[in-house]
Amino acid sequence: MSKTIKTDVLIIGGGPAGYPCAIRAGQLGLDVVLVDKSGLGGTCLNRGCIPSKALIHAATRYAELTTHAHDPAMGISCAKPKVDMRALTGWKDDLVDKLTSGVAGLLKAAGVNTLNGWAEFADAKTCTVTLDDGQTVTISAKNVVLATGSVEVELPFLPFDDNRVISSTGALNLTKLPKTLAVIGAGYIGLEMGIAFAKLGVKVSFVEALDRILPLYDKAITRPVSRWLKTHNVDMHLNCKAKGLSKTGLLYEDKDGAEHEVTAEKVLVAVGRKPLTTGWGLETMGIDMDGAFVRVDERCATSMRGVYAIGDLVGEPMLAHKGTKQGEMVAELLAGHRTRFDPIAIPAVCFTEPEIIGVGLSPDEAKAAGQEIITGKFPFAALGKALTMQGGADGGFVRITARKSDHVILGIHAVGAHAAELSGEFSLALEMGARLEDIAGTIHVHPTLGEGFAESALAALGQPLHIAR
Repeated sequence: MSKTIKTDVLIIGGGPAGYPCAIRAGQLGLDVVLVDKSGLGGTCLNRGCIPSKALIHAATRYAELTTHAHDPAMGISCAKPKVDMRALTGWKDDLVDKLTSGVAGLLKAAGVNTLNGWAEFADAKTCTVTLDDGQTVTISAKNVVLATGSVEVELPFLPFDDNRVISSTGALNLTKLPKTLAVIGAGYIGLEMGIAFAKLGVKVSFVEALDRILPLYDKAITRPVSRWLKTHNVDMHLNCKAKGLSKTGLLYEDKDGAEHEVTAEKVLVAVGRKPLTTGWGLETMGIDMDGAFVRVDERCATSMRGVYAIGDLVGEPMLAHKGTKQGEMVAELLAGHRTRFDPIAIPAVCFTEPEIIGVGLSPDEAKAAGQEIITGKFPFAALGKALTMQGGADGGFVRITARKSDHVILGIHAVGAHAAELSGEFSLALEMGARLEDIAGTIHVHPTLGEGFAESALAALGQPLHIAR
């Protein structure tokens, strides 16, 4: 017999949108049930952000040791390092397990009833959950929060088979390094993964349909990444379309229609992600859609009263930190608070080599929006802290874009070693409506990368200290 549960709040999905929503709602005294099938922490914690950054860190460490073995520097030399991919994957999995256990503990401390199973809705407020042991539970809720996340896009002519054709999830679970790897897609997921494997000694080739990498960023920002790819013998086939597998690799077609082949033991398909809208009864809920996404307003409310949607399910940018803030906001709304989701800008980071951080408008975007602007740029090559970390030679810089009339900052971008750690300060500046003078007048610690931010503001004001005017 199916058990029936009634609750104030039912949340579907335990990823970076769903579980913070559950924790905050529980903290605010609401009765909360969270249903999750694929592991607390969602794709980000189990199959995306965290494990990929662990792989990137390990690959970077290996590449550094290999460099010292081949060409001693800073007085450091070592024997040639080796990679045990099974052990590396095990270390990554241990990190994930520790973090997922932490999420489970936080949910328990907040009084959240967590069910491990798959939910399917009969109507907007009622669903049946099939638990891992096969039993079913019927849940009736006053309010429903949909946080089902997204899944990797699969190419119909190259379906994932966990053998030759792999997704980013499959790439993170490899226990043996391939000698050759073809990556379809030169967006942030493909580049992060491809660069990591290149650092581990794999011969990597990219096939990208567009004529450039990372199309969401301007060429000045992506140029240092392109330079790294070139100097590390990573083959880039731009303006090319993947066609299918050959016996020894991947077939692709160039812009003129000529067919070519790249040798590849494994083919990683990284052409994007799509919202998970099937298999759980969305069609029974009477909810309006916005293309492939669920349509929501500034409170993340859907067209059905008492039903909310957050995270990747509601559209771009499909970023974990966006979903987290939406989850917190919806929980506060359900507890009677007055709030809405209205960020000035949502930062985005690419953990490439070197790293990229962008928040707000680029110079071209600001001009296209009708703004008269001034910009300031400061190279990491002129920054002491960057040089001490051997980060000054990668072409990295901080660039600030501001409105000419009142110096209000419209956008901040940076590329360089460890540049992602500046994202919080960049976001805060835009959220607080900072002007160039606010940043230039704030004392930044020496020696840190943050000095580059202050110097970029000074450069925009025509008063740079550590570069010539």
